[in-house]
Amino acid sequence: MAEQSDVVHNRIAMLRAERGISRRELAEALGVHYQTVGYLERGEYSPSLFLALRIAEYFGVAVEVVFSTNPFKRLGE
Repeated sequence: MAEQSDVVHNRIAMLRAERGISRRELAEALGVHYQTVGYLERGEYSPSLFLALRIAEYFGVAVEVVFSTNPFKRLGE
């Protein structure tokens, strides 16, 4: 099991849901397999820096909005 310091947390699923984008649509836009998006969302795979930057660019936000080494606070906290 990965140590806490090795985990990259992300908001990909939340950003996709807000914009009504499917995993497959995001994967096609990024040039990756749709299962890769699922692995990223579940924290089973940490993206390369290049892929992380491309995901942030796709959503039009800073990379820190999408990825963090600390868990994101729940909305409303």
